[in-house]
Amino acid sequence: MNLTLIIITFIIAIAIFILDYIIPAVGTKRFGGSRSGMIGTSIGLVVGLIAPIPGGIILGPFIGAFIGEMLNKTDHKLAFKAAIGSFIGFLASTFLKFIVTVIYLGIFISKVWEYKKDLFTL
Repeated sequence: MNLTLIIITFIIAIAIFILDYIIPAVGTKRFGGSRSGMIGTSIGLVVGLIAPIPGGIILGPFIGAFIGEMLNKTDHKLAFKAAIGSFIGFLASTFLKFIVTVIYLGIFISKVWEYKKDLFTL
């Protein structure tokens, strides 16, 4: 049971890690963004993670999508719409991570409750 739980947890963690980069790009595409906007979103996400600015992880994909669309010679309204799609994709991936975290918190609490006598007795 324990090894199975660890393997499943590892697979879900890898899937969430990959989806964290894919979902904002898909959000950009859904809101009318081009391939340049999707690439800009991914680059902006990585730069936002590395950059020492407050909110870089939120602003990075948004600005990256906007710049990517502007470099693609898109008008600023469509570029802004694609950037909004990137932000919504970021919120969706964050919500997905939150749900998975709550599920694993429940599993952790149930395991602690199951072994409470072993853990809390002297």
